[in-house]
Amino acid sequence: MKIAKILNNNVVVILDPQQKEQVVMGRGLAFQKRVGDELDPQLIEKTFTLQNHALTQRLSELLAEIPLEVITTCELIIDRARQKLGNKLHESVSVALCDHCHFALERHKQQLPIRNVLLWEIKTLYPAEYQLGLEGLGLIEKRVGIRLPEDEAGFIALHLVNAQLDSNMSDVSHITQFMQEILHIVKYRLALDYRLESLSYNRFVSHLKFFAQRMLGKRGVDSDDQSLHDVVRDRYPLAYACSVKIDQHIQQKYAYALSDEERMFLTIHIERVRKETLSIQTEDDEA
Repeated sequence: MKIAKILNNNVVVILDPQQKEQVVMGRGLAFQKRVGDELDPQLIEKTFTLQNHALTQRLSELLAEIPLEVITTCELIIDRARQKLGNKLHESVSVALCDHCHFALERHKQQLPIRNVLLWEIKTLYPAEYQLGLEGLGLIEKRVGIRLPEDEAGFIALHLVNAQLDSNMSDVSHITQFMQEILHIVKYRLALDYRLESLSYNRFVSHLKFFAQRMLGKRGVDSDDQSLHDVVRDRYPLAYACSVKIDQHIQQKYAYALSDEERMFLTIHIERVRKETLSIQTEDDEA
């Protein structure tokens, strides 16, 4: 097992028997080593074998910059997720989660927190992933010595949700098509001219993306608070009527019926984008 490239004292790149790159790490793995030297297998703590060359390159760059303790902690979170979710996580999760957690820790040190505007939805729609996010915060605090805010548990959860989606082009195409259909229904039923840079529009698109993943994976959400659903229905009648139209479309085309909870979340997002879009249109008309 010879070293092909040294990224730092803890991370090196080797070539497997098929001449494909593998990234391996371990404390002091490359100390006083040179390219071409033999590695001590007993010092290897983690091996990354990525099928995608671009991912391997990106991971190599990240591992050269990120402290070893952060990397190993993220891998513990991923290992725990694989055990508890019972799903195959896409290999890109190693890159995405390491990158995010390192950036989150740096932001925390600089006192620059980012609020997770989808936290409430994440808790309700992805409870297992959210619980793993909370456990991840505990692991980070224990191993790195920094307690990140609850918002970060939600961000970790979203990375795990994304990683459960099989990223072949067929799935991506289906999700994109589904999102376009829903955006089209809302746009023409409510006569909206979307502002693509607006916060409400981007929140809506994010919600549709995760909803599409859940729907295609047949992961429904059961309602447990009918009263809240009724309040949203009565308070936002136009948006709710639009969500009912979307429900009918989804049932007809995808054989999937929205739960009251899903319809409630959809209504809230439609109302937000409706209000913000109409507000911007009014300002434009008055200018």
